[in-house]
Amino acid sequence: MSGHSKWATTKHKKAVIDAKRGKLFAKLIKNIEVAARVGGGDPAGNPTLYDAIQKAKKTSVPNDNIDRAVKRGSGVEGGGADYETLMYEAYGPAGIAMLIECLTDNRNRSASDVRVAVTRNGGTMADAGSTARMFDRKGVVVVSKEQTSGEGREQTTRTLTEDDLLEATLEAGPEDVNDLGESFEIICDPNDVVAVRTAVQDAGFDYDSAEVSFVPSFTQEIDAPTAEKLFKIIDALEDSDDVQNVYSNFDASDEVMAAAG
Repeated sequence: MSGHSKWATTKHKKAVIDAKRGKLFAKLIKNIEVAARVGGGDPAGNPTLYDAIQKAKKTSVPNDNIDRAVKRGSGVEGGGADYETLMYEAYGPAGIAMLIECLTDNRNRSASDVRVAVTRNGGTMADAGSTARMFDRKGVVVVSKEQTSGEGREQTTRTLTEDDLLEATLEAGPEDVNDLGESFEIICDPNDVVAVRTAVQDAGFDYDSAEVSFVPSFTQEIDAPTAEKLFKIIDALEDSDDVQNVYSNFDASDEVMAAAG
């Protein structure tokens, strides 16, 4: 399993804690606002908005919050901010590459937050293009292994296999399927993410998220002390309201992940 996949699993487990702090909710709402502003407020005609709403619902963001974000983004309701996407690059311990994605209405604040989080925790900022070249832009669709259908006494549960997903999405062009433990991650061309997600739904499977992400083209194995230092930087970055995603090219054994907490 790649560092990208391991960190995806770690972030999923952290989501409950982050949600309690309200930070994850705020970031998901921001994504919805931007998607509605760019592609309109109708999820049926705006796949990016559809998927942003799905992800928010899966993380238990209240429907009222979602509806208001759509209205602000589409201009139906006032109060929306003018967000822009910014990418920063950095190196963590042992030269681990980091790509930091921000969604912000204040460039100076974002730059300061990122620099402080990186440098105060042992990392270094990198020139544009230094680490970005180590990542590929990919579509990522996450599907839970345990799938429940029906209601009441008619409710049934089945466990998906990798073959189930490959068969369901074959014509949509998946490139790879990674096992994240409790779910599968389907990697595809960024232009195919909607087609893959739709194929999953057409097969009768529920999905957790579908979005464009950055996947490392190669990974670097790290030990437990290095992992602890790296996670300290990532935690500090994700504590910023402006930081939406942190991508890294580390790889680590299950033992190292457990030792690093």
